[in-house]
Amino acid sequence: MSGCAARRYVAAALGRCRVRGPPLWEPTPPRGPRTLSAGAAAALPPPLLLPPRRHLSSRNRPEGKVLETVGVFEAPKQHGKYETGQLFLHSVFGYRGIVLFPWQARLYDRDVASPVTEKSENAAGHGSKEVKGKTHTYYQVLIDARDCPHISQRSQTEAVTFLANHDDSRALYAIPGLDYVSHEDILPYSSTDQVPIQHELFERFLMYDQTKVPPFVARDTLCAWQEKNHPWLELSDVHRETTENIRVTVIPFYMGMREAQNSHVYWWRYCIRLENLDSEVVQLRERHWRIFSLSGTLETVRGRGVVGREPVLSKEQPAFQYSSHVSLQASSGHMWGTFRFERPDGSHFDVRIPPFSLESNKDEKTPPSGLHW
Repeated sequence: MSGCAARRYVAAALGRCRVRGPPLWEPTPPRGPRTLSAGAAAALPPPLLLPPRRHLSSRNRPEGKVLETVGVFEAPKQHGKYETGQLFLHSVFGYRGIVLFPWQARLYDRDVASPVTEKSENAAGHGSKEVKGKTHTYYQVLIDARDCPHISQRSQTEAVTFLANHDDSRALYAIPGLDYVSHEDILPYSSTDQVPIQHELFERFLMYDQTKVPPFVARDTLCAWQEKNHPWLELSDVHRETTENIRVTVIPFYMGMREAQNSHVYWWRYCIRLENLDSEVVQLRERHWRIFSLSGTLETVRGRGVVGREPVLSKEQPAFQYSSHVSLQASSGHMWGTFRFERPDGSHFDVRIPPFSLESNKDEKTPPSGLHW
């Protein structure tokens, strides 16, 4: 990104944001092929995040909303990691967020297979090609609460879940507005606001220090929370595969073990992102899972859609992300399967879900029973 582009403003259609200088997008009529129809503009969920140099006329704005600047774009990092306190825009889902800390994961990309003769670190698979894992950076982030309602149809905002206490009537609980973001999905920006992100944990985890870059530094509570909850937050393996221009990314997380009816039950959550890399509109119709347990059982699960939805993936909204859970009466296992998609002409095709391992922590402690400070 050029120096000029790095100075462009991040805009959001939020009337409550304080203006920091002249807005980049003036309320002038759009020109030529960039014109947004009233219907198309109304379909765009606020906060509206527009690409540089794109104009939105006042007649096309969501009613009662005004484009106002919230920060200044910075050049994305091609090398190295973003620091704690880095403000960013999510390049796919468009929400504002802030980096808490990084994770170093192993990415197993089945679209980039290793030679069979090469010895490498491999993802578990069943009759599948050998895949070499490479180091990839992800970030634990907070999502701005103002943006959560507008991304909930494309990405769950309560996807990071934990096992509840033994004596708790709930099986799981979630921390709203907590997410994992890949390095390439970070569009960094800066802001002069001392509280630029609205989240109940922002001021508990971070504090403003104008002498630092970025000017938001970790409090002791963030460091303590990260250390105490590390086993249940840790992102270690990422699995990716593309079929007919639909890319599936899976990230499994071990959640802990519970005793039930004189047996041990091991729990995992898994986050799945579906991305349409083509311009053709497709809709997810069915899921088909195969779940193998170390105890020797093989379970087949079929059903309509995922998490009660049948998302449409289009050029305008190419991605959908969700989380779900699985439990086994064994300390490890494997999962793999397919998603069935439908084309506009009614034809169907299956998209492979990359096989991934379900591994437990042998030296695990008791899973968290709430926010640990």
